[in-house]
Amino acid sequence: MSTDKPHLERKLSLLHATSINMIDMVGIGPFVVLSVVAQIMAGPYFLYAWIAGAVLSYVDAMVWSQLGAALPMAGGSFHFLKEGYGKKWGSLMSFLFVWQTMIQAPLVIASAAIGFSQYANYFFHLNFWQEKAVSGSVVILVIALLYRKIESIGKISVFLWMGVMGTMLWIIIGGIAHGQFLEPIKHINDGFTLQHGFVAALGFASVKTVYSYLGYYNVCHLGGEIKNPSKNIPRSMFISITGIAILYLAMNISVASVLPFQTIIDSKFVVSDYIKALFGPTAGAIVTVLILLVAFASLFAATLGYSRIPYAAASNKSFFSYFSTLHPKLHFPHRSLLVLGSIAFVFSLLFRLKEVIDGILAMRILIQFIGQAIGLLLLVKRKGKSFFPWKMPLYPIPLFIAILIWGAIFFSTGTKMMLSGLAVISLGLIAYFVAKKMKWIDTETAE
Repeated sequence: MSTDKPHLERKLSLLHATSINMIDMVGIGPFVVLSVVAQIMAGPYFLYAWIAGAVLSYVDAMVWSQLGAALPMAGGSFHFLKEGYGKKWGSLMSFLFVWQTMIQAPLVIASAAIGFSQYANYFFHLNFWQEKAVSGSVVILVIALLYRKIESIGKISVFLWMGVMGTMLWIIIGGIAHGQFLEPIKHINDGFTLQHGFVAALGFASVKTVYSYLGYYNVCHLGGEIKNPSKNIPRSMFISITGIAILYLAMNISVASVLPFQTIIDSKFVVSDYIKALFGPTAGAIVTVLILLVAFASLFAATLGYSRIPYAAASNKSFFSYFSTLHPKLHFPHRSLLVLGSIAFVFSLLFRLKEVIDGILAMRILIQFIGQAIGLLLLVKRKGKSFFPWKMPLYPIPLFIAILIWGAIFFSTGTKMMLSGLAVISLGLIAYFVAKKMKWIDTETAE
């Protein structure tokens, strides 16, 4: 019998990492927000909102890549913030990130579960409580599937990724075969004028499209389990974003080439209605089942990545020690998984999808995205460029672009959500100083 202390193992290849990223990105989001984005933009130029989401993802992925390749450890942003802000502020910033993760991660998990239950209405016409029963059950099933060794999870991820890709390709090929695939591109600028109203609409619509791209960085949270991380972490992110951007644009173009614009706006199950219009009711039902599989796959990947964050912080003595334990036989952070899953279960019963989507972005932009970019600036200044095995091109221009766009997205979430994000940070500050005073966390190395 082995007496080795349980530890995370580098078992995930580039294929595994890319699969996990992509199934996290393509959740229920692109299927449920397609109509919302079209409604907000109110014209065929709604495709620009999906392009804007891809642009932000690319420039932000450069920040993640430079940090992830240099600090390939479980917990991703926790280590990035701790190292970036150094001895004076690193402990506080990393604690605030983990604190918000304890709320924001369950919101992400709940959003996928709620989206799953809402889309299931295509078949079952569920009432409010039945929807909540479905969303809660989905969270429980995902936790059960993740309660196993990482190499098994890698294989499950590839299987789910194949299902995601197959679904997206069917949707896209249907539009191409229809023969009108290029029409939405030809008419993308019909009625378009570059003025304040368009810019404002693009901002609000981009809140929804950016939500659909989130997850390209999931590999960083699994940094301690990635093979050859200095190369595979950046590669997996850029492959994921490129692939998903092409798929999202092609899917939107396909739908717009078949359905009238007003139908796109009004439909609650727009992709299912699109396939139904092309191939009949049976095909519409089949694609709905596949979309539900995609939503489940995203929920699986997101929960996997987030479960590593409290564990990483607790192992570093920067968060509550309860989360520092790995399962003695399966070697994964089971306490982290169970706590985050339990909170997600409660959130899936309490909230609606629109509230969750806006809340996810508002809550994480200041600390994780903007704070992390500033942390990279500080780390480069302190360590020098030679510290980083992967360096973003044209540094630091992409970094500043990312900060500006994230600031605009934060503003576009609205006053209520901005205040809720600030409230979570304020509560985190209180929790930090209480934990520090009670010596529940070790901040000596960060002071």
